Amino acid sequence: MTAEKTPTLWVPTCCGRVMRYNTFRQADGGILGSLVCTICSKNINLEQEPLTAVNTYGEGSSLLTVLGSPRPPKEDRRVTRGSARNPSHDEPTL
Repeated sequence: MTAEKTPTLWVPTCCGRVMRYNTFRQADGGILGSLVCTICSKNINLEQEPLTAVNTYGEGSSLLTVLGSPRPPKEDRRVTRGSARNPSHDEPTL
């Protein structure tokens, strides 16, 4: 008998804070998304694609559920990997 598994949700963070999510409507009707760090202004652009397009990215591709909010919480995120005292365990941003 297997225990129920809690679903995992990825929370995009930068500079210890949750990134802000913005959407933009294009002239042709498409929508673009952007994750933005309110501290350092780093941004990640997201484009919409049909769900069936995941097969074009090759074997092992997976979908992630990402939390996006136009007003992220003000609290700093707890450090789960690495720290200022031990940066060798910190993973670089992709």
